[in-house]
Amino acid sequence: MYKINKLQENGLNYIEIVGNDHISSAKICLDRGGALETLTLNNQPVIVDLHPLEYKNTYASSILFPFANRIKDGKYTYKGVDYKFDCNEANNNNALHGLVYNKSFVVVDSEISDEDASVTMVYTASTRNKAFPYLYTIALKFTLTANSVDLNVEVDNNDINSFPFTIGWHPYFLSDDLYNSTINLSTIKTIEFDERMITKNVIEEKATMPIEIKDQQLDNCYALGDSKVMFNTPKYKMTIDASGDENFFQMYTPPKKNVIALEPVTGISDSFNNKLGLKELKAADKYEINWTVTVE
Repeated sequence: MYKINKLQENGLNYIEIVGNDHISSAKICLDRGGALETLTLNNQPVIVDLHPLEYKNTYASSILFPFANRIKDGKYTYKGVDYKFDCNEANNNNALHGLVYNKSFVVVDSEISDEDASVTMVYTASTRNKAFPYLYTIALKFTLTANSVDLNVEVDNNDINSFPFTIGWHPYFLSDDLYNSTINLSTIKTIEFDERMITKNVIEEKATMPIEIKDQQLDNCYALGDSKVMFNTPKYKMTIDASGDENFFQMYTPPKKNVIALEPVTGISDSFNNKLGLKELKAADKYEINWTVTVE
């Protein structure tokens, strides 16, 4: 039987899901926007603590909402009204990764069985942010099996007005030998960035696959033709699958050996202005997306 434990570490609240014989486990920080901080599948650690890198700089495994990636100067216009997010990427003067990465989620449901376990947690925005003056609830349901973790995200618009949004997830995955690891995905477009990591150009061609990571410093983004992304390492093979109808994928190598951010997103850098991947959620409506990580 799977187990679900409540933990406190360094003043933060966590939920831990532990599988039979510890073949799989997941630790989720409720006070960091439901970030999946550690993950083991098939006895293989695939997400680990990034210490000494700090969460405020990595956004490790954070949920990116109401926008993924960046907004240039934090500024956008919606329905003829100008808004401005705080620029939390100070060196580039961009707003980065949305508003929920540092919010506290509350567990509202859990289920356990011999085969899997799931935990559902929610955050409700009950006050209006000046840059995004809308009321919403975001629910995260993590389901753990021996070889997979499934993350279902549901956004409910509790407001009387529609709002624009993109959404993403920012996990970093471990390889014991990143140099000899590869990424394989079906691309239809390559997104080119400027020096501030703002979208500059969309290249209408497929990228060459597989991507051999070697010693590259990656910060790449692609529009996907297929929802599946494969990450092959010397120790394990992993698939990330997204349910969205328009999927983009960002990858980034941080200043830490043998880890890489592999990020499924529904929009790209500066989507609030260039509209690439931007969606609109009508009043009282809901949006749902599912990301599944499976290890062979």
